[in-house]
Amino acid sequence: MPLTAAYTSQKPPLAEPVERLRDRIPGWGVDLDPADRPSFPRESLDLRPEGANWDLPEQQPHSGYRERSIEHADLTPVFGTAQPLKGVSGAVRRLAYDRYSEGRAAHWLLLMAGDRIDVVGSTLRSFASTRPDNLIAETGIKAEFTHGGARSRLGHGRADLHHQWLDPLIVAGPWVLAGFGAVTAARRVARLRRAG
Repeated sequence: MPLTAAYTSQKPPLAEPVERLRDRIPGWGVDLDPADRPSFPRESLDLRPEGANWDLPEQQPHSGYRERSIEHADLTPVFGTAQPLKGVSGAVRRLAYDRYSEGRAAHWLLLMAGDRIDVVGSTLRSFASTRPDNLIAETGIKAEFTHGGARSRLGHGRADLHHQWLDPLIVAGPWVLAGFGAVTAARRVARLRRAG
């Protein structure tokens, strides 16, 4: 569908006649008759908000690659530019947009994987900087002891108590595994140097 049809007040034409769609898809068009809709007769079919006087906003200027769902022929008229794609996480996100429809789980799983890769990358970059991430403060461990963490959970019927035992595993687990991997790698390197 061209962008002008997707983002204007003009209703795009149906790909097939109504009768053929009804024959092919059970239940298609059951609410076409206004009398069959629960909101009738209060429903307003004037979809244009009061005071709106444009059909399609002016296209925001852009250069280079921009994420665009494969369902759309063109970019949306306005889009965000705050987080440009970069590095490995950007490549994963590009794959999600270029290959998979938004209706596919692969699209969203790849976007989530790109986010996780970005988190790992930014954490590693922080360790290389003069002000690395403060894991104790950022994970809230200190606040558990200084601001009544256990007291706030007990006796209040909180739903998150059922999975609370998982929180330390989810927060600290990756760091423990990374530390174990680093120690194992260092031992192997030391062993190879002694043997060589």
